[in-house]
Amino acid sequence: MNDHQPTPQSGAIDYVAVEQSPRFVRLKRTQRSFIFPLAAFFLVWYFVYVLLAAFARDFMAQRVWGDITVGLLFGLGQFVTTFAITMAYVAFANRRLDPLATEIRDELEKAQADA
Repeated sequence: MNDHQPTPQSGAIDYVAVEQSPRFVRLKRTQRSFIFPLAAFFLVWYFVYVLLAAFARDFMAQRVWGDITVGLLFGLGQFVTTFAITMAYVAFANRRLDPLATEIRDELEKAQADA
């Protein structure tokens, strides 16, 4: 086994150091603080829908208007929720993640060019 650590080439980016930098850690924390709660919400919402469809058939079969049932509305709600979460994430990323990621990338590109 070779215990020798390779030395970075002149001008090479130390990606481990970048990943451990405070700004990159903040970027990951900001992203996760948005993604994990929404993912948990969506999974709970999805499993409630599946469980209701499996065990509360009478409730899901209740007609709301004409042939439209509660189950159909919940099913369509899954699609609406998916699109809403996607749009919310895109807006969040544009506003909070992209500026910080661009700042980090620009700094790395400048350091690469200067080397």
